[in-house]
Amino acid sequence: QVQLVESGGGSVHSGGSLRLSCATSRYTYVSYCMGWFRQAPGKEREGVAAIDSDGSINYAYSVKGRFTISDDSAKNTLYLQMSSLKPENKDMYYCALSDTVLSGAKWGNHYEYNYWGQGTQVAVSS
Repeated sequence: QVQLVESGGGSVHSGGSLRLSCATSRYTYVSYCMGWFRQAPGKEREGVAAIDSDGSINYAYSVKGRFTISDDSAKNTLYLQMSSLKPENKDMYYCALSDTVLSGAKWGNHYEYNYWGQGTQVAVSS
């Protein structure tokens, strides 16, 4: 059973930085996509960034230039470096794994992913 465990959330002031981590249990998918999503209470999960086994990286427009996704396969860990944080970035953040590469805009669709972590809270004060 694949397990994803997020960490690194917290509370920062506007302009601050956080690095989220997602530790994954061993999986043997040759083709995969790993993503970060955000979700506010009562709202649908939104794609923030994703990286796939082909090396393709995608970002939501609102975070381009401020957030960086990376994947350390040796440590089975996915990261999201969040810089220049704004109050509107406040949300619960989840990592997710799809057992296939996601082409086009599919990376941002939460229903394309098979496995999810429990989430980590990010708070940004103005």
